[in-house]
Amino acid sequence: MTDDTIEMFDAGEAETDADWLAIMDEIGEEAGYFEPLGKKHSAFFSDLGTVLLVSFETLPGVRGAGGAQMPLGYQIAAPRGWSSLSIVAHEPTWYRDNHVFGFFDRLIDDAFFEDFDRVVFYGAGMGGYGAAAFSVAAPGCTVLALAPQATLDTDKAEWDRRFLRARRLNFTDRFGFAPDMTDGCDKVFIVYDPIQQVDAVHAAMFRGPQIVKLRARHIGRDPQAELARINVLRQLIDAACAGTLNADRFYRLWRARRQHPQFLGRLVGRIQSQERPKRLVQALRAALEQVDHPQLRGALAKAEAALEKSQARQPAGDETPLS
Repeated sequence: MTDDTIEMFDAGEAETDADWLAIMDEIGEEAGYFEPLGKKHSAFFSDLGTVLLVSFETLPGVRGAGGAQMPLGYQIAAPRGWSSLSIVAHEPTWYRDNHVFGFFDRLIDDAFFEDFDRVVFYGAGMGGYGAAAFSVAAPGCTVLALAPQATLDTDKAEWDRRFLRARRLNFTDRFGFAPDMTDGCDKVFIVYDPIQQVDAVHAAMFRGPQIVKLRARHIGRDPQAELARINVLRQLIDAACAGTLNADRFYRLWRARRQHPQFLGRLVGRIQSQERPKRLVQALRAALEQVDHPQLRGALAKAEAALEKSQARQPAGDETPLS
């Protein structure tokens, strides 16, 4: 796959969703195919090599993330000569649609996934749910899911009140409870922030010897965006597709956050909201040891001045050391 070929597949001129769908239909004729799955989903397949990356994405996410408005799965797979299949939801459906079910039924009947040496299902949030739920279609595959929901069925997840409209969807029929759908996978990597309690409970519902839980403290509610900001998202998906992803590899990549000013700034902001001046100074000094950034230096100067005033007014209280 050459750079010229990648540039040719460009949906960036689309001004509306209808324009994008029309352009993707044209691109699909050359790349592989582009198929509407009812009115709420689309499938884009690029046929290039014996590794297949199956990504679960959203139309707003694809159109708003750059990359010539091409699905993330294609952007990562194509330069490496890998095939990609992107399932694109046009709205928050959690892929709970008979047209999507039927599409995967056809892939199973056609033994589609057996044509590939390695198959990886990827998604984040709602897409992470989709990746886990539909992985049952490709036994032996790898799943990489970032902060996935296990289900939004109120009988099992009434405590998750973030997506109240999604409760109208049926999570009890086919491809419904994502953890059960991963039993036949080789490995299922679940990335989540243990501080985000709702995400942590969803992660806890995934169990079995194939499950590898990757706890990324302070990655926040949107792990995909955070990993992209510190420039390791593509490396992470690359490792999954190359068959080299494991816990050690993930945590080596995740350490890149220590060199990223924006991540350090957000971490400091969370500590600042706790109104613990001594801990804030400790955090800022630790951040500056990693990255010499003007905003961090300015914040440290203010924090040290505030701490000095606080200590002058009253004895310093006991504070937990910075971990």
